[in-house]
Amino acid sequence: MEETISLQDLFKVLKKRFLLIVSITVAAMAIAAIISFYFITPIYQASTQILVNQKASEQPTIQTQDIQTNLQLINTYNVIIKSPAILSKVIENLDLDMTPGQLTDKITVTNANDSQVVNVSVQDEEAFRAVDIANTTATVFQNEIKTLMNVDNVNVLSPAVLPENPSPVKPNKMLNIAIAMVIGLMVGVGLSFLLEYLDTTIKSEQDVEEILDLPIIGLVSPIPDKMQEKSVSTKRKSQASSRGEKVNV
Repeated sequence: MEETISLQDLFKVLKKRFLLIVSITVAAMAIAAIISFYFITPIYQASTQILVNQKASEQPTIQTQDIQTNLQLINTYNVIIKSPAILSKVIENLDLDMTPGQLTDKITVTNANDSQVVNVSVQDEEAFRAVDIANTTATVFQNEIKTLMNVDNVNVLSPAVLPENPSPVKPNKMLNIAIAMVIGLMVGVGLSFLLEYLDTTIKSEQDVEEILDLPIIGLVSPIPDKMQEKSVSTKRKSQASSRGEKVNV
């Protein structure tokens, strides 16, 4: 019973502050949309794939041990790709105005489990530059690994390509607006209950019972305006009559 009453009270508060909740939610969504569309720099991504494998000429058939060896080497390759030895040459070839440390933050190297394919993904403010960095990194790594590891088992499987109409991967505008809607809704509901909690005016007989801790034994009905005017007029006439003044009816 208490839970039902509590839920009813909650619903009444939400209904009473409905416009406030909607206003805050819409304002939060509008702010998120403006920031996402006009203030956050779009980020583009380009990816290239590298295949780690032994040359067919070195062995007549591919052995299981060779595949396992290549898989173990991939973890080492992932570190080498983002090393200054590789990225310094990438910066030099592309004449980039950044340090190897800054370029490292733009590159992500991953590979699926038990796969000899390594994905090199690059994120940048310019779509064409992301493609150039991805392809140059793969090419430089393919050339430098021969010297660094004394092996020749790396090939560029799929170079990055600049699409005709590149789409940024960041920011996710719709996701930002959805998050802002949830946050605005939570703030609106929270503010509604806070205002209701801070409002100490007496609005019902239940409020009187809670404050005085006494039962209600009677109620005074609201007096219509016409009755109030009639009462005031009668009082004035009575006062005028008592002073001996003539009253026009």
